[in-house]
Amino acid sequence: MRAVNPVKRGKQPSLAQLRAFAAVAEHLHFRDAAAAIGMSQPALSGAVSALEEALGVQLLERTTRKVLLSPAGERLATRAKAVLDAVGALLEEAEAVRAPFTGVLRLGVIPTVAPYLLPSVLRLVHERYPELDLQVHEEQTSSLLEGLAAGRLDLLLLAVPLGVPGVDELPLFDEDFVLVTYGGHWLGGREGIPRDALRELPLLLLDEGHCLRDQALDICREAGRTDGAPVTTTAAGLSTLVQLVAGGLGVTLLPHTAVQVEAGRNPALATGYFADPAPSRRVALAMRSGAARQGEFEQFAGALREVLQDLPVRVLHDGGRSAAGPLRGEPGLPAVVPVVPVVPAVKPGGVPAAEPGSPAGAAVE
Repeated sequence: MRAVNPVKRGKQPSLAQLRAFAAVAEHLHFRDAAAAIGMSQPALSGAVSALEEALGVQLLERTTRKVLLSPAGERLATRAKAVLDAVGALLEEAEAVRAPFTGVLRLGVIPTVAPYLLPSVLRLVHERYPELDLQVHEEQTSSLLEGLAAGRLDLLLLAVPLGVPGVDELPLFDEDFVLVTYGGHWLGGREGIPRDALRELPLLLLDEGHCLRDQALDICREAGRTDGAPVTTTAAGLSTLVQLVAGGLGVTLLPHTAVQVEAGRNPALATGYFADPAPSRRVALAMRSGAARQGEFEQFAGALREVLQDLPVRVLHDGGRSAAGPLRGEPGLPAVVPVVPVVPAVKPGGVPAAEPGSPAGAAVE
């Protein structure tokens, strides 16, 4: 056990030392803790040692394989976190008393929203809030929520509902899901598609961890799709997903805001629209409950709703009431696009197989 000198009067711990100790207490690993707070590992170790000297107690038990909290460390880790939280609240309060829409706004956005909404967000900030230093972080939902809770992020733009205690949602809009198929698929270019058409289609989805994957699976389960129905291939992003669809590997569901960007530029794809009420998702801003900048964030949500009017969405007002009916067409993207031949599946005997759910012998549309 390493000896620690008795506490020296007048020697106060620094916030950097407390932050380093709190990170080690959370991760129980110096390298992971250093990465989490953006500090080099030697600097982190030195800060913790300096804190032990300042407090006159040993906080950690170090071995060659692992790091453990000492009994004193377990007690003081809670105190250190409380001090850091209080300092964070002080800084947040000071930020709130400044003029609104100035300083830094750290916005977290999910990958299935960022490419399609950020142009509107950035235009709004540039034109209406030129003094706002917007910092954008694109991450999956779970990581964004961790960042919001830890104070690393101020505001989130993502799909809801979240159902997370301590997080308030400011609904922005609802948008329908669109079926994206390869050219020549029997559902390409159709409107009024029943949901049960999804029951046996070869569905392509995003990887685990994307909320869009979970939403698509929920839609399929509601349509009566069994757990055994094929989900043949996954991808890390929507751009890859639509390329797989264009190659004839299956079909996928895209949010309407993503269709023009991802599918409209690919002549090998076609789109189909579901019968009303179409499957949809809701997108909102999310903030910590009781955030010091709550009023500012509510104003930002209102301004954002205004600039989203031109997108293929139903903008929400008055706590979630839709301002428009279902949207179908989209400028620049016809319902049916040029067909690129795709080799169909062949039954034994050389007879092309009908698409799942299509009439036997039906002509390809």
